[in-house]
Amino acid sequence: MVQKVRAKHILVDNREHARQIKQEIDGGESFEELAKEKSECPSGNKGGDLGWFGRGDMVKPFEREAFDLGKEEVSEPVQTEFGWHLIKKVDEK
Repeated sequence: MVQKVRAKHILVDNREHARQIKQEIDGGESFEELAKEKSECPSGNKGGDLGWFGRGDMVKPFEREAFDLGKEEVSEPVQTEFGWHLIKKVDEK
């Protein structure tokens, strides 16, 4: 069972903006560069890197998606109380 994941994210204020960014990623743009340019979270400066976290460390919708993704997979937009996220799972252990 996966105990921890390492993930990156891009945080924006609406679903449509998140969908547009996802299309750019699917088209070959760098997740990390888009995080630096467009994320509203301070982690954007680090390419969206949130480091390692375990279950219970993040809000539920975010956590569920991060743990369910495959390695290097990017999620569809996920809504939390903070806004709309695109999540990229980097690794798991």
